[in-house]
Amino acid sequence: MANHFNSIALIARQNRPGLAETLTTLINFLQQQKIDIVVEQQSAGLVSKKNIDIIPFTELGKNVDLIIVIGGDGSLLHAAKAATKFATPVLGVNRGTLGFLTDINPEHVTSEVAAVLAGHFTEEQRFFLQTIIHDAGETVAEGLALNDIVLLPGNEVAQMIEFDINVNKEFVCHQRSDGLIVATPTGSTAYALSAGGPIISPDLDAIVLVPMFPHTLSLRPIVINAHNKVKVTISNHLETKPRVSCDGEAPISIPPGGHIHIEKSQYNLRLIHPQTYDYFHTLRTKLRWGEKLC
Repeated sequence: MANHFNSIALIARQNRPGLAETLTTLINFLQQQKIDIVVEQQSAGLVSKKNIDIIPFTELGKNVDLIIVIGGDGSLLHAAKAATKFATPVLGVNRGTLGFLTDINPEHVTSEVAAVLAGHFTEEQRFFLQTIIHDAGETVAEGLALNDIVLLPGNEVAQMIEFDINVNKEFVCHQRSDGLIVATPTGSTAYALSAGGPIISPDLDAIVLVPMFPHTLSLRPIVINAHNKVKVTISNHLETKPRVSCDGEAPISIPPGGHIHIEKSQYNLRLIHPQTYDYFHTLRTKLRWGEKLC
């Protein structure tokens, strides 16, 4: 049977045991299958093979049919932002901890990848959030997030932040808390879940706003339509600068009086799963969701 994907980019970004072994195994297998492969520049340092083409991270996904990420969910989040520029689908081999997004078992990497190459897979779209940070009418920074956009306290001391939330220009609430998580369905099982947010099925077009340790018992997470536009305004009287982080990347400081605009991005991640993929099975096995306590 002809391969469904004839050119593949490989990336392995996390410093975890077994990465080099899995990457080498995958390179050898794909070369045997006569697949054209390229390896991301930093990942190429993990293997001793010399007869491979190397590309920089910024070109990951360019002129290939598929990207295979070896690592954890963080590795896939990192690669997804490069992939989305070229609308290239992504498949994950789990060498991380939980592996919500990286489905392939490294113990069976060749057989499971072979099944995907033969067309035995499912594809789903996962949307990104985009954020623009404004200060005094000027754009300070922009960012994309597949999981979440998080408002955090400043570096100086642990203290609460005060801010207002508006949705579609309608005032929602004033918060005094440690911060705010705005998460996609993909990110609902990540940081937002740890902060008490709900699990949102990935096929829903929704986002969740999760307050972090609010200074009132009445503030609870709220799920809204993903097409709504969220605006967070930092209170003018704060003495420190809170920070904003997209998918856990290096945070950006935002001054008192600054605005954070968040909305659904035009970009989607094309996420490839083995044909046996079952979202609720993933919840049960990864989070022990619904498990009997005794």
